[in-house]
Amino acid sequence: MSDKKKIVVLLKGYPRLSETFIAQELLGLEKAGLELELVAMRRPTDKKRHPVHDEIKAPVSYLPEYLHEEPIRVLRALWACRKRPGFGKAFKRFLCDFRHDVNRNRIRRFGQAAVLVAEWPDNGGWLHVHFIHTPASVAAYTHLLTDIPWTISAHAKDIWTSNDHDLSGKLNSARWAVTCTASGYEHLRNLAADKGSVHLSYHGLDLTRFPHFDADRPINDGSDAARPITILSVGRAVEKKGIDILLKALASLPSSLHWQLVHIGGGEKLESLKALSNSLGLADRVTWKGAMDQKEVLDHYRKADLFALACRITQDGDRDGLPNVLVEAASQKLACLSTNISGIPEFFISGENGLLTNQEDVAAFTTALHTLITDPALRARLGAAAEQKVRTAFDNNTSIAHLKSLFEQEWEKGV
Repeated sequence: MSDKKKIVVLLKGYPRLSETFIAQELLGLEKAGLELELVAMRRPTDKKRHPVHDEIKAPVSYLPEYLHEEPIRVLRALWACRKRPGFGKAFKRFLCDFRHDVNRNRIRRFGQAAVLVAEWPDNGGWLHVHFIHTPASVAAYTHLLTDIPWTISAHAKDIWTSNDHDLSGKLNSARWAVTCTASGYEHLRNLAADKGSVHLSYHGLDLTRFPHFDADRPINDGSDAARPITILSVGRAVEKKGIDILLKALASLPSSLHWQLVHIGGGEKLESLKALSNSLGLADRVTWKGAMDQKEVLDHYRKADLFALACRITQDGDRDGLPNVLVEAASQKLACLSTNISGIPEFFISGENGLLTNQEDVAAFTTALHTLITDPALRARLGAAAEQKVRTAFDNNTSIAHLKSLFEQEWEKGV
């Protein structure tokens, strides 16, 4: 490989508890021999961090989250960038974007790009960005200002809440893009002038952090009040996770069934979900754990009897791709119940290695919960099949090798 370049990785926020898939990837690329430097658009807000974050060696710097908070830094950057040959082209692109999307966030992205360019990391020769919405806007302006090549990792919300015009422009500016579900891949591929520049790459798991769970789970069926079924749900308390659907489904179960729900995750709707739980009469059967690190979550996967996440597509198009927590739960032989949206059916085949229902269907989710609670043999069979799929097809070493190969192909071209 010739002319190996330091990769500057632009992130929306770092570190984030909800984005373990990104942290896993960053660490994997470092272990594969790539030199990284991280730049984030937002400082961390989580009070905890995962062990993987402490293992990543790449330095981290932060752009101004809001331009008015650091006006001198922003003005100095814009003044320095005005002399660059690409400034006129970048400003013209910004004006065009602003006409399509009259929003002060557009101004912020251009200002952040100027700061990134003015404070460009030493020896940075490539720009890779996670998320094709706002971070990719910053990256696209940075590319025009500097002519530094750039690439994209697109995920879920960023794809489906962006308009096609915006997506197409970014895809045609970047060297290539990877995404983590077949549905996202097909959508982006249809918008790209060069169809071959869009790649499908499932995240997978770092299986050293999710080793095989040797113990057998208790053979409980919810009929004994002394041995209730433990249902685990992990996910931020936001609309797309469908935690309200899960609560309503649990409230619809027969009173003769004995179960308890453990929820892990923070989020903006946590208090309203607690209020909903109370109004449904579930207060004494639901435990809200809040945010936890990866080791703590692993322990809960192993203590649970089944995992449930009622994912939905929201009105503005926001959705999950293939939630990492479903794959993590599956790695621990935990039977999973979810919905048949986005990339979830790309991993789970209902009745073979999990159960899936239609989104927003409380009655169907209730029936599926009842089935899994009362049938321990089914839970064991589905959990074993799901773990087998994780360990044979969702090892993150595969996705790391794919990404490394894509970077190396570009460097071999001498770009």
